[in-house]
Amino acid sequence: MKKKILSAVLSVAMIAALLSGCGSKADTAASAPAAAEPAAAADTSADAAADTAEEPAAEPAAASGELIKVGIINNDPNESGYRTANDADLQKTFTKENGYEASFAYSLKNDEQIAAAQKFVQDGVDYLLLSAADTAGWDSVLKDAQAAGIRVILFDRTIDADPSLYEASIVSDMDKEGETAVNWLASQNLDEYNVIHIQGVMGSAAQKGRSGALDAKVAAEANWNIVTQQTAEWNADNAQQIVQSVIDAGTPFNVIYAENDDMAKGAVAALDKANISHGVGKDVIVMGFDCNKWALEELLNQNWNYDGQCNPFQSSYIDDIIKKLESGQTIDNKTIIMDEKGFDATTITQEDVDNYGI
Repeated sequence: MKKKILSAVLSVAMIAALLSGCGSKADTAASAPAAAEPAAAADTSADAAADTAEEPAAEPAAASGELIKVGIINNDPNESGYRTANDADLQKTFTKENGYEASFAYSLKNDEQIAAAQKFVQDGVDYLLLSAADTAGWDSVLKDAQAAGIRVILFDRTIDADPSLYEASIVSDMDKEGETAVNWLASQNLDEYNVIHIQGVMGSAAQKGRSGALDAKVAAEANWNIVTQQTAEWNADNAQQIVQSVIDAGTPFNVIYAENDDMAKGAVAALDKANISHGVGKDVIVMGFDCNKWALEELLNQNWNYDGQCNPFQSSYIDDIIKKLESGQTIDNKTIIMDEKGFDATTITQEDVDNYGI
């Protein structure tokens, strides 16, 4: 493919620059051939146009029988049950048997993810699949990918970047997840809401969406109060420490709003240690997100009150988009929102646990 030829040319240029002692990124970028620049900045001379005209049309990797090279950047699979299921789903789909040569990179830190993306661009992957740790900071590397002919597909999380920099986005509607959960909590008609708010990794799309709805409600309603609002970074032990500190301080509370199931689990461990009742008809309402099977079973047993679904099974959507792009089709619907719901302990069934638990 044209991109693969370009990648080889760029590699030779980079080696030559290193041998001549030019170590700065600025110098290396300046020495790159014009073909590596975006179309708007490309050399438009007659010689360049002639060279371009003589090149054969790029053939899709799938059509030529080559493996499609994908670089997949995700959060740490150990972050949560949701992330473990999400990674397993991707690992199952992007295999040699299915026509892919896949490389995986994991981090909960945005700068490390961006470095991994830069490495995948240098390696000349065909597609960059991205679940960003943070919504900001991606423009530069995505522009580099676009200039190199690499197509970007977002999954699980949105980013703050121009849509022209990626082909498609397969995501959960995190704002809607938060709104659904907060609306459910409002429907409980408590006289007063004293909420321990345990946040996920700050800046992530999941944290922003799930926090935003609660923040808005607290700002609008006089009887809604935040007892404490801290990040546990999706970690159960950190969440337990946050709740334990509130208990030790003697501050009254009646709601745990944890932005994932693992943090809700840690919060409940602190409640149990202090012999504070929780669940349906008890002293403290417990809310989580992600719908791990064990969490839905806590709802079924009425130990928790609410769990918001976040669908981790996105690989089939990505695979379908890649196949369409490889066959020359256009993607009409650039943003695909996963279908999700919230579960109430008073109405959940064993069938729900079996069908929706991850």
